[in-house]
Amino acid sequence: MFFNPSVNDKLQALALSLTANVEARPTQGPLFTGVDLGTANIVTAVVDAAGFPVAGSLTRSRSCIRDGLVLDYMGSVAILREQVRRLREAGFPIREAAAAYPPGTTGRNASVFRNVLEAVGLEVKTLVDEPSAAGLALEIASGAVVDIGGGTTGISVIRDGKVVYSADEATGGIHVDLVLAGHFRIPDVEAEELKRNSERQEELFPLIRPVFEKMASIVKRHLALQSAETLFLVGGTSAFPGIETVMAKETGLPVLKPRIPLLVTPLGIALNCLQVGSKPTTKSKESDVG
Repeated sequence: MFFNPSVNDKLQALALSLTANVEARPTQGPLFTGVDLGTANIVTAVVDAAGFPVAGSLTRSRSCIRDGLVLDYMGSVAILREQVRRLREAGFPIREAAAAYPPGTTGRNASVFRNVLEAVGLEVKTLVDEPSAAGLALEIASGAVVDIGGGTTGISVIRDGKVVYSADEATGGIHVDLVLAGHFRIPDVEAEELKRNSERQEELFPLIRPVFEKMASIVKRHLALQSAETLFLVGGTSAFPGIETVMAKETGLPVLKPRIPLLVTPLGIALNCLQVGSKPTTKSKESDVG
């Protein structure tokens, strides 16, 4: 099973929008926004009525979110407020938005993600679980989505377009940083920058391979409960070269990785907002998110 090649085109367009110096310009038709409050990054993606990315913003945020919980509410609001301000000033009058919560997040913990968006004046059309958002972005009907972010590894099995099983465990990019920090005796922040250096990644791979093997063993254990034919790697840590080889060897399954795994979930959240469209906004109660 493969995802539609156009998915990579959309991810590339979103990536370009994060770095381009966008001048103010008129927009045609409605815009739909997705906000991904992650452990390492807060990403806002904006798509048009055709579902194509037209704008975006990314901010590093190591201390705001941890293990699927909003630890620094005011810090998260401040980052998102600045992103929204910049996007609006660039000519994108975003209003309707969606947010996502990690697998296993329920009740008030999930509702906090909505509260962050509402605090900056966005009209929250829906909340969606991260695996469903990723599956929508990848345009897949079945398979296992493995979301390796900054703090956790999420495993979700999708069948007929629906999530039938999900789990989330605390092993992610931060643990890679800790290994590098310990080996080179440098601060965690420097270790994270080292990890992102493409010229050093081949050299670093043997050092951090055991962390990837642990992630793969977590995935294998959960998939023993729910079968899947293909793994789809998403999340920022999945971008590290070679992780897909480790995952395939450990699980014995084919592994597919889109061009820019970090942006899959933000794109999917925006597309989920588009799907909801102009339906009336309904305030989430605790029961709405489990």
